[in-house]
Amino acid sequence: MSAEPARESAVLVHVDFPGTSASGLSGHDARDDLAEFETLCRSAGAEVAGICTAKRTTPDSRYFIGTGKTDELADMVTAVQADLVLFNHALSPSQERNLETRLKCRVLDRTGLILDIFAQRARTHEGKLQVELAQLTHLSTRLIRGWTHLERQRGGIGVRGPGESQLETDRRLIGARIKQLKQKLTRVRSQRKQSGRARQRAAVPQISLAGYTNAGKSTLFNRMTGADVYVADKLFATLDPTLRRVSLPGIEQAVLADTVGFIRKLPHDLIESFQSTLEETARADLLLHVIDASDEARDTCVDQVNKVLTEIGAQDVPCIEVYNKIDVINRDGRVEYDRDGVVKRVWVSAHTGEGLALLQEAISETLLAGRQTGWLRVPLHCGDCRARLYRLDAIIEEEHAEDGAWLIRVQLDRASLDKILAMDEQLNFTQDDQIHLAGQRVAT
Repeated sequence: MSAEPARESAVLVHVDFPGTSASGLSGHDARDDLAEFETLCRSAGAEVAGICTAKRTTPDSRYFIGTGKTDELADMVTAVQADLVLFNHALSPSQERNLETRLKCRVLDRTGLILDIFAQRARTHEGKLQVELAQLTHLSTRLIRGWTHLERQRGGIGVRGPGESQLETDRRLIGARIKQLKQKLTRVRSQRKQSGRARQRAAVPQISLAGYTNAGKSTLFNRMTGADVYVADKLFATLDPTLRRVSLPGIEQAVLADTVGFIRKLPHDLIESFQSTLEETARADLLLHVIDASDEARDTCVDQVNKVLTEIGAQDVPCIEVYNKIDVINRDGRVEYDRDGVVKRVWVSAHTGEGLALLQEAISETLLAGRQTGWLRVPLHCGDCRARLYRLDAIIEEEHAEDGAWLIRVQLDRASLDKILAMDEQLNFTQDDQIHLAGQRVAT
């Protein structure tokens, strides 16, 4: 077994911008943001050697934190012998370059850090493509960093002449690679849509887990499906989407999707690059918004997730809030409804399984809210249809028509009904408010 790579020593930098548009965070939220950033850095494999905090009204155009604070930061980097400096903010390419020159070590902003974590976590072909696209899109604005010979032209035997600068070469190569990656992801997106259409034709409802990173989505996914998805107490432990079939009361089959978690200030490059993955969330029949009930900043996390859901076009998808980790706060599992009697939230523990049965019933209740009640005429040769109705627990009562066909009063969701009617063209369904059915008068 290979040894774990050595953790790099890092100094973290967090600047509070109180009362300005650069922050938008209260004092309590700012502390939570810094604590989350520490967790983010450790998830990337960094060893936190020091933390430098500051307050400013606006960012400094040259160093972001100002000349005096930069000198203080340089002394700290030297004292702790840090390998790199991580900023909990988005830096411009020039700020990043100026800081590296002054601090004499690598400097990475929040976006670059998250991209690095995603690069570590990507396992599937699609995930690696999406991460590479996001990294190259981010890198394309920072090509000037590190090049001190931009005035030189390529030359040599057989290639003398105007040529092109190294920077121009890199821009051209990166541009070509970005175009290639987008074409590959377009094909992947097309294949994903075909799979989605197949599930729609089969009337298989899809449920997607969404939520803040490290809220316990993968643990809940494993508990509900019996899968063995990687679980760890770190941010972005899950990156590649995973789909599994799940059994629910009154529903023959459904698909549950585990997706990447969200976080404050999620880089736009990632949202654009992961569009094909995030479409799984937007196309779902039901969202399970998993929330860490033990997190004091859970309301802020909920707001951040809702913002991302709106950005990807999933704001209108029916949603159940799943308050997870009730074992940590010593609460019982329960279901809460809104004023219209619609399931609003369910309290569960994915770790112990408490409240899981309540969650499954709540999911079924929500998916079956548009259920149909009526009489189904089933010819004798459609015994498979009748057996499926029994498996769905959809039969209310049953009798025989004069020709021997079954007359079955059923109650089931529209999607399941459409799937059953597609089994044979002789199947005939009439809702309860219509008392005639295929020439037979049925008592209701």
